Amino acid sequence: MKINPKYRVLAASTSTVFGSSYLEYIIDDAVKFLNANEILFVPYARPSGATYDEYTESPKKAFGQKGIKVIGLHEFDDPKEAIQKAKAIFIGGGNTFLLLKTLYELDLINELKTAVSNGIPYMGTSAGSNICGIDIGTTNDMPIVYPPSFEALGFLPFNINPHYLDPDPNSKHKGETRETRIYEFHKFNSQPVVGLREGSWIEVKQGSAVLKGPLTARIFRQGMEPVEVENLRF
Repeated sequence: MKINPKYRVLAASTSTVFGSSYLEYIIDDAVKFLNANEILFVPYARPSGATYDEYTESPKKAFGQKGIKVIGLHEFDDPKEAIQKAKAIFIGGGNTFLLLKTLYELDLINELKTAVSNGIPYMGTSAGSNICGIDIGTTNDMPIVYPPSFEALGFLPFNINPHYLDPDPNSKHKGETRETRIYEFHKFNSQPVVGLREGSWIEVKQGSAVLKGPLTARIFRQGMEPVEVENLRF
């Protein structure tokens, strides 16, 4: 599976790294990447149960400091038309199951695919990055609701595991590690998984996926030992 050369996608592990404000660590790169004076924000993942209005205030403030207007998708009477006319799209983090369920219920999956296929830049953080992959089977979220399908937007020929954490040999926690859960995923699924650490993101341009940020990523492939990479080869 090749990446569509028209796709312009930024998929970040998180919106906030320790000690920084919302999008602070990535805002300059995001502004340059999105290259738009207006951004359509999709608040459907609702972190901590925030309302759409409450959630939209965060990107409005972050991008507003750069002179960029942010409008929540929920503010439009016709969300399909809003996506069709968007200059850039940003889908924030929260609960991946809720996000995907809402997109299916509002029949927006194909609208998003079409927009990005037409070259509209897309940015996701956390759950918004999860849905860039083939499916949401490698999310860390609780299934608080049930989407009609786990199939996601498929902009990337792999799945993402955002907020990837390395096993801590000194931890007294004896539950499953992220690595263990991805091994379990690969017992039933064949697509690669990118463990994306905090402060890292993937940029897709001209058919190539490039790892950005200060850290390596961990690549899992079915039946193979995971490897650390400084760049992606997809």
